Amino acid sequence: MDLKFNTLDVFTNRRFGGNPLAVVHDADALSTEQMQAITREFNLSETIFVMKPSDANNTARVRIFFPGGEMPFAGHPTLGCAILLAEMKNKPGCSFETEIRLEEVAGLVPVKVTRIGDVPHGMFKAPVVPVKVADGPAKADIAAALGIAADEIGFDDHAPIMLRGGPTFFFVPVPSRKILEKSRPCEPAWGALMSVLGKHEAAVDAAYVYTRGGDGKETSFRSRMFAPGGGIPEDPATGSATALLARQLLISDRLKDGKHRFVIEQGYEMKRPSDLVLEADVAEGDLTEVRVGGQAVRVCAGVITV
Repeated sequence: MDLKFNTLDVFTNRRFGGNPLAVVHDADALSTEQMQAITREFNLSETIFVMKPSDANNTARVRIFFPGGEMPFAGHPTLGCAILLAEMKNKPGCSFETEIRLEEVAGLVPVKVTRIGDVPHGMFKAPVVPVKVADGPAKADIAAALGIAADEIGFDDHAPIMLRGGPTFFFVPVPSRKILEKSRPCEPAWGALMSVLGKHEAAVDAAYVYTRGGDGKETSFRSRMFAPGGGIPEDPATGSATALLARQLLISDRLKDGKHRFVIEQGYEMKRPSDLVLEADVAEGDLTEVRVGGQAVRVCAGVITV
C-alpha cells in the first residue's frame, strides 16, 4: 500500500524553522500499530493521519501520533494539516478564506484558514477550554529537575501550575530569558518530578517553561517545552500548550472580560524559531473560547510504502 505524504514547517513563514510535521493522506486502512510505526519512521515530534470524515459536513477525520503514542489533540499538527488541506483545495497564488473542520479524538476542531497571495495563515479553536488541575509541587523539586535555583521560579503572580485541555502540561514561569535559556531536563530529578506529576488524575510528562518578552516588539512571552519521556527532548512549537496558557494568564494576570491577544515565541533556543498567536475570550471572569494561530510552509512531498 502506497500513501502520499507531505511535510511542513509549522508556526513559521520560512522553511527549516518552526515545528516539522508529517501529514499522511488517505490513511483510512491503517491500523493504530501501523500509524505508530510510520510516526517513528518519520521521527518527528508529531505525525497526523488524514481520513474520510464521519460527518460529511466536516473536512476530515484525523489521528495524531507522537513517538510515544497517540494524542487526542495537538496544535501544530492541527494547524499544519488544515493549512495544507485548504491550499490543496485552492489554486496556487490565489487568495482565499475558508474553514477546515477536523474531527479529532478530543472533539471537532474548526480552523479558519486564509491566504493572501502566497502567505497562508490559520487559526484553530481549541476543542476544550483549559482548566486548572493542580498547583505545582515544591519549587526545590522543580528547580532540581530543570537545573535552576528555587528562587529562579515564578514572577509577578505567576506560579507553577498543572493545566488540562485535551492534553495536560506542567507550566513553570521563570523571571528572565537567561534562566529560560539555561533550563533543561536534569536526571534523576526530572524523572522523579514526572513520576510525582504522573500520579495526578491526568498524567503529565511535559514541562512548559516560559518568561515575559521576546525578540519581537509584539511578543508577550518566550517559552520552551520539554517532554523527553515521550520522545520529544524539546519541542520547537507546542500549540496545545499555548492554548492552555490562556488559563494561566486568566489566573495570574487577571484578564478582564473581552478578547485578548498574545504573541508567543518558542524554539528560538534550539534554532527552530516559531511564532504563535494566542487569543482568549473572557466573559464574566472566565474563559469562553481559546484560539491559536500561525503560519506554515510546505517542505517536501512523497510516497510512503506500508
